Amino acid sequence: MALQRMDNIGIVVEDLDTVIAFFVEIGMEVEGRAPIEGPWAARVVGLEDQRVEVAMLRCPDGHGRVELAKYHLPEAVAGVPENAPANTLGIRRIMFAVDDIDDVLARLRTHGAELVGEVAQYEDSYRLCYVRGPEGLVVALAQQLGGPAERQN
Repeated sequence: MALQRMDNIGIVVEDLDTVIAFFVEIGMEVEGRAPIEGPWAARVVGLEDQRVEVAMLRCPDGHGRVELAKYHLPEAVAGVPENAPANTLGIRRIMFAVDDIDDVLARLRTHGAELVGEVAQYEDSYRLCYVRGPEGLVVALAQQLGGPAERQN
C-alpha cells in the first residue's frame, strides 16, 4: 500500500490560545477545537487518564494541517530547551510558503515573534527566514520570487 499523504504535525503547547493566534496570523484557519479523553485516546498515545484540549488548524489550500494539543492531565513534560538552536536533534521547524514575507513577519512580531537569523535570499528563487514564536516554536517562511522587481530585494 502506498502512502496517501502527510495528514498533520502535532505540537504540544502550554498556552493554546496564544499559539493558535500565532498560526492564524501566518494564515492558517482553525478547523476545530475539542477536548480529547477516554480509554481509546489513552490507548493511542500510551498515557492513562489523559485529558487534552486539541485544536486543528489547516492551510488555506487544504493540504497541510497542524494539530495543537494542551495537556491538562497528565501535565506536559518539557523536552528540549525553549530556545534550542537549529542543529538540536528532533523536529525543529515547520516551513510555510507565503506571498509576502515582510508582511507576515510584521504581523507575527505583534505576537512576540522574533527572527532567528535574518531574511536571506537564495539565488533568484526564494527569500527565506526562521522565526521563533510563542513557546519557542520555530517556523520557516519562504517567499518564492517571481518577477524581476522581486529579485531586486
